[in-house]
Amino acid sequence: MIFKILVIVLLLAIVIHFSLKFIKHKSLYPFMPFKYNFRRRRVTFAKTLKLLDERKAKMIVETGTSREGLKNTKGDGGATIVFGKWAQQNNAKMHSVDISEDSVKGAQDEINVQGLNQTVTVHLNDSLEFLKNFEDTVDFLYLDSYDYSKTDTDIQIKSQEHHLKEFKLIENKLHDNSVVLIDDCGLPGGGKGKTVVEYMLKKDWKVLIDAYQILLVKN
Repeated sequence: MIFKILVIVLLLAIVIHFSLKFIKHKSLYPFMPFKYNFRRRRVTFAKTLKLLDERKAKMIVETGTSREGLKNTKGDGGATIVFGKWAQQNNAKMHSVDISEDSVKGAQDEINVQGLNQTVTVHLNDSLEFLKNFEDTVDFLYLDSYDYSKTDTDIQIKSQEHHLKEFKLIENKLHDNSVVLIDDCGLPGGGKGKTVVEYMLKKDWKVLIDAYQILLVKN
C-alpha cells in the first residue's frame, strides 16, 4: 500500500512539473514551431500578428535586427524572423536595419536558413540615416534598437531619445492603420519606449497593450 501511494505521489509530482513547464513555455504555435519560447513577448507578438492580418499590412520596418536569429527567442524575441515569416506568407516586405555588423550577420544567417531572402532585407546602417531616407509607406513599425541598460541612467536616456528620433523620422510614412510595437519597455526607468510613447499619446495614438512591449495604434 505504501509503495502504491509513493508511486502515485511521484506520478503527480511529474505531472505537476511538466504542467508548470508547459504553462511557462509561451509559444506562437502553430505559426511558429512549438519549441520556440517567446516568453514575455508572446502576448504582444500574437496580438500584432492578428492586427497585421486584419489590416493587410504590406510593409514592415524594424530597427535593431535579431542578432541571434531564433537561437534566443526567450531572451531576444527573434522578431526579424517572426515578422519576416508573416511577411513571406502574406506577400509583404520587411526591412530591418542595424548598425552592428555582427547583428546583421546573425540575422542574415537565420534568414538564409528560413528561406526569407526574397522577403526580408537586412541593412547595415545607422537607423536614423536609414529611416530618414526611407520612401515607402510603413504599415508596421517595430522599434528595438540602441541597447538599454537596467542600471545606467545615462544609457537609458540616450536609448529613449534615440527611439523618439527614430519615430519622428518615419512618422510621416505612417498612416491611420499603421501598427507600432516597441520592445524592452517593462524595464527600470521606463524602458526603450518611455519618451516615444509619451510623444505618440499626444499625437493621437493609443496603447493597446502595455507590458514588456508596448503596442500602439491610431485612435
